[in-house]
Amino acid sequence: AACGKLCIRRCEFGVEEDQEWLTLCSEEFLTGHYWALFDGHGGPAAAILAANTLHSCLRRQLEAVVEGMVATQPPMHLSGRCVCPSDPQFVEEKGIRTEDLVIGALESAFQECDEVIGRELEASGQVGGCTALVAVSLKGKLYVANAGDSRAILVRRDEVRPLSSEFTPETERQRIQQLAFIYPELLAGEFTRLEFPRRLKGDDLGQKVLFRDHHMSGWSYKCVEKSDLKYPLIHGQGRQVSERPLRESLLNHLRLTLQVTVLDMDQLEPQEEDVIVMATDGLWDVLSNEQVARLVQSFLLGNREDPHRFSELAKMLIRSTQGTDDSPIQEGQVSYDDVSVFVIPLHHQGQGHSSH
Repeated sequence: AACGKLCIRRCEFGVEEDQEWLTLCSEEFLTGHYWALFDGHGGPAAAILAANTLHSCLRRQLEAVVEGMVATQPPMHLSGRCVCPSDPQFVEEKGIRTEDLVIGALESAFQECDEVIGRELEASGQVGGCTALVAVSLKGKLYVANAGDSRAILVRRDEVRPLSSEFTPETERQRIQQLAFIYPELLAGEFTRLEFPRRLKGDDLGQKVLFRDHHMSGWSYKCVEKSDLKYPLIHGQGRQVSERPLRESLLNHLRLTLQVTVLDMDQLEPQEEDVIVMATDGLWDVLSNEQVARLVQSFLLGNREDPHRFSELAKMLIRSTQGTDDSPIQEGQVSYDDVSVFVIPLHHQGQGHSSH
């Protein structure tokens, strides 16, 4: 996990018209806040690298577009030059808004961080990857970016609203299989891209079994060949991609689509008990959005005077997945995965707002 203040400096162009270089002012120009959860697979290396890297990538990407962010409408030319008088009209026709620059910065930061992780893992001979769930508060809006199977929800007194959707091998199955179809060399001769209800055995040779390929949402039957006995790219309950270490595996080439949700805080008019709950899949495997919302609403109403109630709420949510005697969920499921939780209060206190 990582959280902190985002300090974004202003970029200045050269004084002369032909100077296109940029300089960074030493003073802060915009400030925001940042929360992120990274859930590793195949080892902790990628998650640790992401926690130490992504916020710096994001700051750089935001600093590159900050002049456009503070304009009434993002200008066609960041330097302010007007090459075509109709430039503002073209930007307006494309529907480009300030928040699109922040979304673009998030997308570019994820891509940059992914490349850094790839180089570092290759240099150190390590393998693995991680999910990433990020919330950024900036200029009166909250941006929630997700790649993977962590989740964020908005909980209000009378509402629960999903702010992200999980990307899992089940939701991404066809895209993963299509990549394997287009680039079969990435399978290194060790995997089959086809999905079967279970891993096939030698006794299945010659039998007609259920399968599906990249072009299929339904299922069909095929006669099992020797190549079908290779290790399946997707296995289990559709929630796992094979993580067997290969020098150049398909995993290293997968790029999950980044989903970004924008919450306008002015329109939301947050109340005192309104919070964002961010958590890794260990929480959501055993609790639904509605169950978490009920726990949040009940806890906050009963602990209004506790100055540490948001931190205590996060701890309580974790306890609710452990099956302990003090768990607020009676006879609930037990999570055997690791669980990380952020609870972010949205109500402004005086000139600022607190975060835990």
